[in-house]
Amino acid sequence: MLKKRLFPSRAFLVLVLCQLITALEVPLDLPQPPTITHQSPKNYIVDPRENIVIQCAAKGKPPPSFTWTRNGTHFDTEKDPLVTMKPNSGTLEINIMNGGKAEAYEGEYQCTAKNDRGTAVSNVIFIRQSRSPLWTKEKIEPIVIQKGMPLVLPCKPPKGLPPPIIFWMDNFFQRLPQNGRVSQGLNGDLYFSNVQPEDTRDFYICYARFNLTQTIHQKQPISLKVLTNSPVDNRPPTFLMPIGQKSNKTVLKDEVLLLECIAEGLPTPELRWNKEGAELPSNRVFYENFNKTLKIIGVSEEDAGKYRCSAQNNRGSIHHVITVIVKAAPYWITKPENLILSPGDDGTLICRAHGNPAPSITWLINGVAIELAPNDPSRVVDGDAVIFTKVQERASAVFQCNTSNIYGYVLANAFVNVLAERPRILSSQKIYQVIANRPALLHCKSFGSPVPHIEWFKGVQSSVLHGNDYVFHDNGTLEVPVAQKDSSGTYTCVARNKLGTDQKIIELEVKDPTMIISQPEYRVVQRYGSVSFECKFKHDPTLVPEVMWLRNNSELPVDERYTFEKERLMIKNITEKDKGMYTCVANTTLDSVSASAELSVVDRPDPSSDLELTDRLDRSVQLSWVPGDDNNSPITEFIIEYEDVMHEPGVWHLHSKVSGTQATATLTLSPYVNYAFRVIAVNEIGRSDQSESSERYMTKAAEPDTNPSGVKGVGTEPDNLVITWKPMKGFDSNGPGLQYKVSWRQKDFDEEWTSVPVANVSKYIVSGTPTFVPYEITVQAMNDLGYAPEPAVVIGHSGEDLPMVAPGNVEVDVINTTLAKVQWDSVPLTTVRGHLQGYRVYYWKAQNKTNRNQRHIEKWMLTFAGNRTHGMLPGLQPNTNYVLNVRVVNGKGEGPSSKDKYFETPEGVPSMAFLHISHQTPDSLTLTWSPPVHPNGVLTQYTLKYQSINATHELSPPVEITIPANETSYILKNLLQNTRYKFYFYAHTAVGPGSQSTQEAITAMDEGKMAMASRQVDIATQGWFIGLMCAVALLILVLLIVCFIRRNKGGKYPVKEKEDAHADPEIQPMKEDDGTFGEYSDGEDHKPLKKGSRTPSDRTVKKDDSDDSLVDYGEGVNGQFNEDGSFIGQYSGKKEKEPVEGNESSEAPSPVNAMNSFV
Repeated sequence: MLKKRLFPSRAFLVLVLCQLITALEVPLDLPQPPTITHQSPKNYIVDPRENIVIQCAAKGKPPPSFTWTRNGTHFDTEKDPLVTMKPNSGTLEINIMNGGKAEAYEGEYQCTAKNDRGTAVSNVIFIRQSRSPLWTKEKIEPIVIQKGMPLVLPCKPPKGLPPPIIFWMDNFFQRLPQNGRVSQGLNGDLYFSNVQPEDTRDFYICYARFNLTQTIHQKQPISLKVLTNSPVDNRPPTFLMPIGQKSNKTVLKDEVLLLECIAEGLPTPELRWNKEGAELPSNRVFYENFNKTLKIIGVSEEDAGKYRCSAQNNRGSIHHVITVIVKAAPYWITKPENLILSPGDDGTLICRAHGNPAPSITWLINGVAIELAPNDPSRVVDGDAVIFTKVQERASAVFQCNTSNIYGYVLANAFVNVLAERPRILSSQKIYQVIANRPALLHCKSFGSPVPHIEWFKGVQSSVLHGNDYVFHDNGTLEVPVAQKDSSGTYTCVARNKLGTDQKIIELEVKDPTMIISQPEYRVVQRYGSVSFECKFKHDPTLVPEVMWLRNNSELPVDERYTFEKERLMIKNITEKDKGMYTCVANTTLDSVSASAELSVVDRPDPSSDLELTDRLDRSVQLSWVPGDDNNSPITEFIIEYEDVMHEPGVWHLHSKVSGTQATATLTLSPYVNYAFRVIAVNEIGRSDQSESSERYMTKAAEPDTNPSGVKGVGTEPDNLVITWKPMKGFDSNGPGLQYKVSWRQKDFDEEWTSVPVANVSKYIVSGTPTFVPYEITVQAMNDLGYAPEPAVVIGHSGEDLPMVAPGNVEVDVINTTLAKVQWDSVPLTTVRGHLQGYRVYYWKAQNKTNRNQRHIEKWMLTFAGNRTHGMLPGLQPNTNYVLNVRVVNGKGEGPSSKDKYFETPEGVPSMAFLHISHQTPDSLTLTWSPPVHPNGVLTQYTLKYQSINATHELSPPVEITIPANETSYILKNLLQNTRYKFYFYAHTAVGPGSQSTQEAITAMDEGKMAMASRQVDIATQGWFIGLMCAVALLILVLLIVCFIRRNKGGKYPVKEKEDAHADPEIQPMKEDDGTFGEYSDGEDHKPLKKGSRTPSDRTVKKDDSDDSLVDYGEGVNGQFNEDGSFIGQYSGKKEKEPVEGNESSEAPSPVNAMNSFV
């Protein structure tokens, strides 16, 4: 009984322990018979160019001596100077390289190892030298054969040892191509099912390669010529190999079965295999040589039976049955094992083997037939067993069991060693480490004779272990089925027999398992991209982990694109070869965990191939192709392009698109086109490269299907009609001799058409036409095969001339200071003499004293499209005299102008007058200005308002001063020294105030106080003053922070409500009821001398000023002209506004200004 208790799912432990039992050996310091440990193979083929080495090694106590037999007789190695035996070994080395001949040492060799406890023998080793003979010389006649006939080119290689590898080549050392029609048989011959003209060749050469001697021999070349003058008819198959309807094949167990059927016929037959009454073993069967060879590996008895090969073509079929017989050389069922017995013990050697036919068993003792050995009453031979009873020490010996049949033999040595030895524990391991929740195996390998009894103890003082928590194996191993932390500790193994005891103390340590806590994840990456895999794990702190990465269960290649960073693998510049399964392996000395993730590399599809045209019709063809690899991203569509080789060589056009699941498409074609096609595959990543183009296909010619497009009739002169069209491409011509039939007639006047054929042009000029009359026009395509369908009629006109009449009754209605409305009477359409494009209004300032001497007078032009009779003139300047006239416009140009019309715009408010601070004193400021650039009337006065700003940025009540219109400066006196003032300044006309400008300035500091400050500067060295200044600086910093926070929150100073209630001070500078200004905001403190904002002088056009819509405004405003005379500009009816107070910046106040205010 192997165990006292066996846990479920522990088969692997049983296997391990059984192996431990069979491997139990006698310690080498104790007497024991010889055991063969190494020997050469039974069939040993040697290279005649190298020394022969015949292996034989054995162990025993005392060390054994070695002898050899050769061909059944003693081989005295000492008498042959070419033969040496290695020290402490039986291995022979025959020195061939120093004059010996390998063939002289061929034969059967057997090694004997002997000491005073017995004799062991090796297998019989058959030594043969490798042979690579040449072909016998022969004269080979050229072969001449008719196309379609079968043929066999014989090779008949020489019998080499081992057999050579056969292959056929041409005189350029290129392997001959083989296929289902032409192939090489297992015997080396070259078989042709039917010969074809392409088989004609002067050199068919059969080669034999002898691998052991590394030599290649060749047969005389064979010349083959295939005639085509009288080809044979199609015929049903017949077999070239094997012959007849049935054959037999014998194969040995565990070898490779090769069955071959080669058939001839026309067309070439197809071959199929099956087994009668059974299925072929799918995991061991292979079809080779274009299905002509059936290969089964690892043959067993169930592979015996009848195998049927079938050859078939369209003329018939044929069958051949091969009966497979499976034989077997002897193989072990129970191989005899060494016996270690103590005096008086019993034992049995068992030797069992199978084979087909059944093998015979022969027993030997110390290399001599057991029947010839001295009689020993303690042993009895019983067939396949030798039984021992109450053995004594003199019974020690080596027994040989030889089982053989006609196919071979197997030989085994097993000794019986009779010893009396007290127990000894052989296991040397003192500390065992195991992962929690796994089995723990504590080994206590022992030796003793009789066999010792093993007991286990845990801890220092404890009883013998027993119970369901442990498993006790017969070889002494203690198993803890599921080790836990509390299983750790000290264990003692005690071995006892009647001659004594031995013990060993063992430590068991149970460790925490290694676990992966973050696994790598599946990744899809485009080619040449980058990817990273992360693998985090935890482990027992007493174990040292090692992390490694695998790809497809193999080590990663040595490549700089692969980098490691702690628990992360990074791959750069990914290519197709990088795809696969990536595994993170965390190893310790006790356990290993892994996690895997797949990397898919996607890319554009590979190009399609094998384009083929079928079903060729006049107007269609079927295109098929083989899609390329989609590179892990499914193909969504195929783009089919065509080339018109005759009309546009080298230019590819889109023909159509089809689904990515298709590999064929029916294509619509045009006549008289030499087509070539190519295919482009598309997936989510992009387009593939273009496929190779298909073969060319020329469609038949036909009459045109369509007429030219873009037909127009437009005159370039008053007496002509120019007919133009878009020329047709050669692709649309449908045939040779493309021409155009151009036809015309005057609409509602001529009944007959005038026609003229033209070629290679896209324009025809009709002369002598009336000015601007309608014509009916057609352009029809035709070629050598006929006309296209009737074309559609197009209406054109002969050439235009300038209009004859000017618009009349021109009137101007001034709407306001910048806008006027002009009206006129339309001219009769008959006088336009062309397509009416609209009316143009030219206007300019009337000459006066100011501009009378100007050589160039700036003019403006507005175009009003269509048959309009009025329009709006925006952007006029107030208080200005203007002149205008109107002209009608057609495609030829402008007609005569109307009479000049004068009008005047009313007076307006002036533009901005800019204020400057030119001189500063402690109590005064000198202000200067220039008159407004655009007074827009007569100036009546200037208004100046100002306010002082204290340290807390509060504004004083405003002071207003009226200044005569002829003044350009003003001195403001009695001001406070070193104080900031804000000024508001604007000009007046009789209409009202103009745009306001603003400015700020600071008065100067008194010089006497500055001198006093300089005399008392030494106060700055006093400690109290330094402390005061620090406190002041801190206070200022706090105030600045508070201001910054409040501004960022969108808040304002305490006057926010007042500012929100007031209108923009530039439009409404002061309240009428109290004459005060709004509160001052420090939003501009970081710009202490900022110029006042400028507001345009234009006034908003109110809705009730005019009933005209935006359509009434012409195409252009005041300013510039385009090349064609049209006006460039933009009319705006909005007025810009700029507030006087605050919020011009969201920045914090300037620290400089804050300090000035504080001082």
